Amino acid sequence: MEIVKPFVKWAGGKGSLIPQLTNFYPFELKEGIIEKYVEPFVGGGAVLINILQKYNVKEAYAFDINRDLINCYNIIKTNVEDLIRQLENKEERYLNLEAEARAEDFYDIRKEYNSYRINNGELNIKRAGEFIFLNRTCFNGLYRVNKSGDFNVPFGKYKNPCICDKKNLRNLSKLFQNVIFQYGDYKESSRYIDCKTFVYFDPPYRPISITSAFTSYSKEDFNDDNQKELAKYFKELDSKNAKLMLSNSNPKNTNKEDNFFEVIYDGFNINEVFAKRMINSKANERSAISELVITNYEEMDECIKENPILKMAVSN
Repeated sequence: MEIVKPFVKWAGGKGSLIPQLTNFYPFELKEGIIEKYVEPFVGGGAVLINILQKYNVKEAYAFDINRDLINCYNIIKTNVEDLIRQLENKEERYLNLEAEARAEDFYDIRKEYNSYRINNGELNIKRAGEFIFLNRTCFNGLYRVNKSGDFNVPFGKYKNPCICDKKNLRNLSKLFQNVIFQYGDYKESSRYIDCKTFVYFDPPYRPISITSAFTSYSKEDFNDDNQKELAKYFKELDSKNAKLMLSNSNPKNTNKEDNFFEVIYDGFNINEVFAKRMINSKANERSAISELVITNYEEMDECIKENPILKMAVSN
């Protein structure tokens, strides 16, 4: 099978974790019993793409509060050739410039991108092209905005960035034809979820250090109260008998006594996976750390059942 990958690099993206996360998918998805998939925080979409490629999903719904990200998904779905033409033009011009001129080009496009906004539901090919260009040429491939909603990541000094990956964009377009992408809060997903649905949550992670919060991709914060509200929503969906899986940081990386997630997800299965920090200004600090995978069902994978390191005990 041809590999299809996310079109954007995203803070907290799950691409490198897919082999581990697959172990936690419900057997009903693997057996074709579940045919509907919902992702309330789609972000870079690595899990969405993986599931669409491997499983018999007839309906899929993806949400995010980043309006420009959702615009990109919908443009790739409906207007991929126009987007490719725009990105090709940007790539050809950019790669023919010297380093100083490239930086000037980057900041010109960033200034233009920050000079206007798009409305909810609006499809804007120009905006999508700027979004992808900035992501591919900015420092560390990071998408980040300030409190005013302006993209503020500086120029990245890449020698030969791939700004227009035509083949991957076309493959994504084909893959997305049965997906509904919507701008909105995660709770908007509720009406699409029933007992025949698999839901994967990948919310903004709870920071495990003061500096880790810099990876925010929207002007809104997601604090502990928001995490608790999400856990409440998780429990509401559990009452619908949907299959639920959620990722988050593991506070025990820095404080063994921090039981925040054990408390708010009491009664659910809490597992560990190990991820490498993909976005860090210091390469030598991109080390493997533990993350949590929380489910409302028993995993069928024998390795998880037999290896106590992979499962954390919770009370009922």
